[in-house]
Formats: sequence, structure tokens, C-alpha cells
Amino acid sequence: MALNIGQKAPDFTLKSKTADGLEDVTLSNNFGSRQTVLLFFPLAFTGVCTEEMCTVSGALDEYVTLDAVVYGISVDSPFAQEGWAQANSISATLLSDFNKEAAAAYDVLYEDLIGLKGVAKRSAFVINKEGDIIYSWSSEDPHNLPSFDEIKAALGSS
Repeated sequence: MALNIGQKAPDFTLKSKTADGLEDVTLSNNFGSRQTVLLFFPLAFTGVCTEEMCTVSGALDEYVTLDAVVYGISVDSPFAQEGWAQANSISATLLSDFNKEAAAAYDVLYEDLIGLKGVAKRSAFVINKEGDIIYSWSSEDPHNLPSFDEIKAALGSS
């Protein structure tokens, strides 16, 4: 079961691939300065995941207005994520949880999804500036998308 509202967000450092190469992104660097939205998704280059990240990318200005940064997180390599982002004009920051440590810490790993072990469940967390989880949602069905309206409402309430 995914972590709950009121819990401290587990810190992590994950890789992101940019035009300049690999960069480390550490969650706690946002603490004290801005809110964070974590969107775990199963796999790049799949229909529902592409829909989710394209929807978020199209609304990034709204998240910035709410003083938040958005990270899409999957177990794909940062190189696969970069290719997927380029092919689909995804501008949200994608983080590779290749070693499955962040998804495990947030308790959002499938034991088995269509024969694939250790794929992230589609999940959403909003973390306030203090590092507390103020919104938590996770689905056993990878076809379900989180409510972006609920995410934005949580951002606006803190």
C-alpha cells in the first residue's frame, strides 16, 4: 500500500537525462523552497503513460504557478526516457528509478504486471515544502490516471 498523507516523503537521488548528459536530481533539494509532484508510471513508450506525461507537460505552467515542480518516475533507463520524451514532446522532468529504490520506498512496485516484476504502479504524491506527503494516490490498474484536478487542489491548499 502506498505511503499515506502525513508521512515524511522518503528522500531519493535519481538520474535524469538532459541534452547536457546525466544529472542527479535529489528530492530534498526542493524542501524549504517549493512543492513537489511525483508521478510514478509503469513504462515509457506505452499509451496510457504517454497520455499522462503529455497531459502534465501541457500544463506545466499551472504547476509552476502553484510553486511546484513535477517529476515523472519510472524504472526505465534515463536514455529510454529521453528518447520517449523527444518522440512525444514531453517536457516534464523524467527520473529513472532503474534500481527501483524510490518506488520501493513509496511502496508502489507491482510484484508482477503482465509478467514484468518490479514495475512502478501508476501513483501520484504531492509533497509540501516541509517534505510531508499532502496527497497520495495509487492504482492497481495501470490504465487509471490520477486526478490532475485533485493534485492541483492539494498544491493550492498548502
